[in-house]
Amino acid sequence: MTARKDGVEVFWYLTAPDGRNPWSPGGARKIDLPYLRQIASAVDQLGYTGALLATGPHDTWVLGSSLITSTERMRFLIAVHPPLISPVLAAKMTQTFDEFSNGRVLLNIINGNTAQMRAYGSTLEHDERYAYTDEWIKVWQKAVAGESLDFHGKYITAEGKALELKSVQKPTPPLWFGGSSPAALTTAANHIDTYLSWGEPPAQVAEKIKELSALAAKQGRTLKYGIRLYLIVRDTDEEAWAEANRLLSTMDEASVGRMQALLRNSDSVGQQRILDFHNGRIPKDARELEIYPDLWAGLGLVRPGPGTAIVGSPETVLARIQEYRDAGISTFIVSGIPLLEEAYRVAEQILPHLPVTYDSGPAEENSVEDNVFTWNPSIP
Repeated sequence: MTARKDGVEVFWYLTAPDGRNPWSPGGARKIDLPYLRQIASAVDQLGYTGALLATGPHDTWVLGSSLITSTERMRFLIAVHPPLISPVLAAKMTQTFDEFSNGRVLLNIINGNTAQMRAYGSTLEHDERYAYTDEWIKVWQKAVAGESLDFHGKYITAEGKALELKSVQKPTPPLWFGGSSPAALTTAANHIDTYLSWGEPPAQVAEKIKELSALAAKQGRTLKYGIRLYLIVRDTDEEAWAEANRLLSTMDEASVGRMQALLRNSDSVGQQRILDFHNGRIPKDARELEIYPDLWAGLGLVRPGPGTAIVGSPETVLARIQEYRDAGISTFIVSGIPLLEEAYRVAEQILPHLPVTYDSGPAEENSVEDNVFTWNPSIP
């Protein structure tokens, strides 16, 4: 598909848990590979640009690799935590995925929070993780492009040439990234292709884009901007808010309390902004957590990370999407509850009214035939 200047990318979500209200045992759905293949097939066939494979119970690389042969068009946005994997090994995995999918992999760089990273064995504090990521990206970029390495940083040392493959996308597959702290914005300005915001009101998003664009301009760079949102779409606004109230009715004090206790310990600036939208309070009516016209913060009570949803009829949802586009957003990572059924609903009621396009992807001269190499037993 040819890229359009006014086009938008629309990604779906492909991460467990799922169900009619998956934060409660009775509303959670069994998630296995056949079910995830159903969602991936829907994304592939319904006109979405691709899907985000986010941090969850399944490893993102294994999940994505398992779905390559079940899809033909969709792009895979793979979540990667730099402190948890060697940049050269990640480059090798990227090259392999890019070749086997014919240029359909994207990387979403995740820094996580301190408590989460400690559980995986990383003891770097908040700003240190971004400093580490800065070095990690530099090494990854050279390695995935097939270059020899001579890097000696504070955190990472890499020497010699470990890899023989070349990525299909040149010079490397694009990097995506989110984070609201000063350290995060600096890293994004220096290295990232698409910056992702969580579902804050359009004016706040526009202000962040303005700040980050100025930082990137100092480096001689320009970025694309995306946002992660839930969509609750029904034929009328009243029906959509009725569904929001149904979801709210399934959020019991115990489930909300457990999630809020966990999230309050996060040192993620973006997460704290989401928490401030509701302060852990379960209202009697969903509209009490309408933080901006048609923007509902209720899902943040029971879900980590982005917790806001656009609620309304197709006309209402499209109007809010247009506001984000006016603010500078060109990529939307959206989802509904449950993922499978709502992927069809959004594809039928929203996508036909948007100029959905694919990223430019690999250039014509790039080919998996580039990866012709001789056996070298010294390469691990």
